Amino acid sequence: MNVYHFKKGTEICNYSYSSNILSIRLNRQRLIVCLEESIYIHNIKDMKLLKTIMDTPPNATGLCALSINHANSYLAYPGSATSGEIALYDGNTLKTACTIPAHDGPLAALTFNSTGSKLASASEKGTVIRVFSIPGGQKLYEFRRGMKRYVNISSLVFSMDSQFLCASSNTETVHIFKLEHLTDSRPEEPPTWSGYMGKMFQAATNYLPAQVSGMINQDRAFATVRLNTSGQRNVCALSTIQKLPRLLVTTSDGHLYIYNLDPQDGGECVLIKKHSLLGSGKTEENKENDLQPPVPQSYAATVARQSTVPSTSTMPGYSEDGGALRGEVIPEHEFATGPVCLDDENEFPPIILCRGGQPGRAKRS
Repeated sequence: MNVYHFKKGTEICNYSYSSNILSIRLNRQRLIVCLEESIYIHNIKDMKLLKTIMDTPPNATGLCALSINHANSYLAYPGSATSGEIALYDGNTLKTACTIPAHDGPLAALTFNSTGSKLASASEKGTVIRVFSIPGGQKLYEFRRGMKRYVNISSLVFSMDSQFLCASSNTETVHIFKLEHLTDSRPEEPPTWSGYMGKMFQAATNYLPAQVSGMINQDRAFATVRLNTSGQRNVCALSTIQKLPRLLVTTSDGHLYIYNLDPQDGGECVLIKKHSLLGSGKTEENKENDLQPPVPQSYAATVARQSTVPSTSTMPGYSEDGGALRGEVIPEHEFATGPVCLDDENEFPPIILCRGGQPGRAKRS
């Protein structure tokens, strides 16, 4: 593993491991390196190896999730190769927090919300998505993505405010679920035939087998997106752009799709723009539904364009010129409370130099 300063183009440190690195996760406190049967936990301030979790269940895809909230650097990874058990580990105290029996089949996706207080999971079947409280592991929500076919979940992500959860797969449909509980404090609705039948149907679920009643009580998608293609790997993100909720979908063929999301009524999301990420300079725009000002025609043009106005939307972070030099430890008080902002001029990664020294060696624990 090589760690570079992305602005200066210089190497910060390098480590060698006993087998292939399958995934890497990091926040302001910890850097996680996941191998097939072990996990390495580094201190982000000086890149020292703090802990090695050995003999983890075989994890060929390197599935793991790390809370971006460094105040509770929880790490989640498969606790079994045959069932959907989640192992929750506290990356700050370096102790096991709990295990969560999330699914019957092996896990396929894991993700924390922005505060690290919720964890969402999906199994290899991809039909049911569950959300658990952290660190207790109690089930909070259960959503049904589909019933007719099994799918491969390729992306699972919360919105920053934790109100929505988005799931995409190798099918053409992207599902957005709303995290809310219906309370009993709602005013009593006037008696109707449909309301009466609904209450009877709900009461009948108490006498049905657990699997059947559980399926009936599972929430369905609040909003959906129909992509033009299926079978392609994609990554989704729920974001707020100029105070408007948006769904961003990036596909493996090099396109970025931006959809409008109605936070009140949900339903079918409307495509606003389609960008090419391969530098073709082609942008397709739905002017009727576009509420945004004109943007550069491609992602490459956006990156290349020089901004003349300093950004005021980034969060305070480290001081690059006045921060740690090589070999120094970053003081605790210099850590900001927000997530890392890669476009912030005041951000920098850990810069203790490891080159020329001995590669990191793991101690069994």
